[in-house]
Amino acid sequence: MKTLLFEIEAVCPETGARAGILHTAHGPVPTPVFMPVGTQGTVKALTPRHLTEELDAKIILGNTYHLYLRPGHKLIEKFGGLHGFAQWPRAILTDSGGFQVWSLSQLRKLKEEGVVFQSHLDGSPHLFTPESAVDIQLALGSDIMMVLDECTAYPMEERAARRSMELTVRWARRAFAHYGEQMKKRAPRHALFPIVQGSTFAALRKECAGQLLELDAEGYAIGGLSVGEPRPLSLEITELTAPLLPADRPRYVMGVGMPAELAEYVARGVDMMDCVLPSRSARHGCLFTSRGRVLIKQNRFKEDALPADPECRCYTCRTFSRAYLRHLFMSGELLFHTLATLHNLTHYLDIMRRMRESILLGTFPELLRATRAFASSAEPEIE
Repeated sequence: MKTLLFEIEAVCPETGARAGILHTAHGPVPTPVFMPVGTQGTVKALTPRHLTEELDAKIILGNTYHLYLRPGHKLIEKFGGLHGFAQWPRAILTDSGGFQVWSLSQLRKLKEEGVVFQSHLDGSPHLFTPESAVDIQLALGSDIMMVLDECTAYPMEERAARRSMELTVRWARRAFAHYGEQMKKRAPRHALFPIVQGSTFAALRKECAGQLLELDAEGYAIGGLSVGEPRPLSLEITELTAPLLPADRPRYVMGVGMPAELAEYVARGVDMMDCVLPSRSARHGCLFTSRGRVLIKQNRFKEDALPADPECRCYTCRTFSRAYLRHLFMSGELLFHTLATLHNLTHYLDIMRRMRESILLGTFPELLRATRAFASSAEPEIE
């Protein structure tokens, strides 16, 4: 029985950009969608009320590896899963720990059975297998779960990339076999997505996608990006891979991107994206605006009465000046993290809403051209 219904409402004939609705057990998610990252069961600096009432975010991410280590998936399950533990009423997608295979490469050892992580907290060893990654995510109550995969580094030799891709496919098959058995005992509300790997090699990406299609999953992800490769190459891999995936299922590109890049991924048929960039940049004093970046620590903003973005209607821009935001940042006040994160995520989600509307109205090519013109302008940043 299907756990997700993906309803496609419009497709741009010129680019292939899609507008749709992803129906989950915790409500509908209009697509294309950018998903705020809540690694530890929280989007840093924001409350669930910020996310629902100010941002109207329909789905957020959690991280299986981090939540397994602290506070533990069994404890979270006692509180009704991550929805109950974090008091988040809408959809949740969880990564499997595959990204940590790359990001914590010095603290893990790969083998056929799975990956042994040395905890970054206390050094203790922990074995993640394709099966246990499914079990942990079921305990978390995720609406969308990801298979355990090997997220490869860049650059990588083709022979090593092939070994990694083939391991990812074997793990995906094991994960789906275990998932099928577990779902016989549960209500159909947890979808599982496999992840297309293959580094930067077109033939490997095609082979991987072809084998994963045999799983007949309810959605597919494109992984192994944002690991140091040039941005044009990331888009090239996405353009190659997305059309290989079923047109009637959601396509998720993991870990992207900059504000001006969002439209580029959507133009390549992508429905779902996530990235820590808006929240992480906010904490470091970088505000994304319709006119470019505002690096708030600069002295030029010390007496600036304008909001961070005069065209933005988020709470931060409706209420506070650049001068006040700079004061908070320079003083190390925690309120800055909240206000800046709220603004940056508003900027990202507004971009997605405008793209969705333009696809429905048939004007996406014009929006894409305007986005590209802005990105290539001589002075795209307020610095």
